[in-house]
Order: sequence, then structure tokens, then C-alpha cells
Amino acid sequence: MKDEISLEKIVKIPENCQTGLFRCRVVYGEKIEKIEFLPHRYRTVKSLKLVRADDLDYRFKFANREKLSALFEQRGNCDDILIVKNGFITDSFMANVVFFDGKKWRTPDTPLLPGTQRARLIHEKRIYVYPVTPADLPKYEKAGLINAMQDLDEMPKIDSSNIITF
Repeated sequence: MKDEISLEKIVKIPENCQTGLFRCRVVYGEKIEKIEFLPHRYRTVKSLKLVRADDLDYRFKFANREKLSALFEQRGNCDDILIVKNGFITDSFMANVVFFDGKKWRTPDTPLLPGTQRARLIHEKRIYVYPVTPADLPKYEKAGLINAMQDLDEMPKIDSSNIITF
């Protein structure tokens, strides 16, 4: 069995990162290669564009995001993308997606990377897992983007009329 790494023991918050909002990025392979603190800025997202990516594999959080960046470049005049893989909506460029049907928030059952915030919200029964296809979008009033830094309260909310389909 591999030795477990305790991030609590390894990660030390630098003095200049004690105030404000930062995200801690840990790059690792067999061993931890780099720990860095990056200022976090919430992006304004008011529009989304569907992009196809049937061959995309992102089961693990990779430092190399070239394929995701290439998809993001297809957004045109939109602020972000919704990735469609094999006919199902997965995620946006930097977040898991949720959809509001007027009663419940639902998250696709096909995320590229099932994030920690998504897992917590599912566990707390604040969001529910369903298959979501582009054809399902008219059922929803709005979409939201969640990640480790944004839950349902802080997330950007996008009116369904601002989702550009194929």
C-alpha cells in the first residue's frame, strides 16, 4: 500500500494569502511536485454554448487542460460552455452544472469529473442526479455552475434562454 499523504501537515498558507480568497493548487504524480496559492476571482457567466466532445476523457483532474481549453475557445460570444459527450450534458469548462426545473436542482448523471461540491450537495439532497440531454433543456428555467469555490448560493445562474444549442 502506498504511503498516505496528509495535506494538513504539508500545506502551509503563506503570509500574503492569509486574507482574501485563494485556491490552493496541488500538482502531484508519485509525489507532490508543487503547491501554489492562486487568487480566486469569480467569473461572470450569463450565457452558455453547447459544444460536442465525444472523445473527451477527464475522469481525473489533470494539470494539462489543453483539450478543455480548445472546447472553451468554441464558446463564441458566450461566457462559458456546456460539454455534451455521447448525447449527454456533462459539465462546463470549470464547473459541474445543475439545472432548475422550478422545484428542484438537478445535476447530470454523466459528469466528466464528479466534483466534491457536487458530491456534498447530492449527499445533502439539495441537488438530484438525472440524465440530461440537450433535448431536455426546455424543461429547465435556469442552469447553475458549481465547483469547490461555489455552491448553490454563490454560483452563477444562467437563464435557459441564454443557453445556445446546436
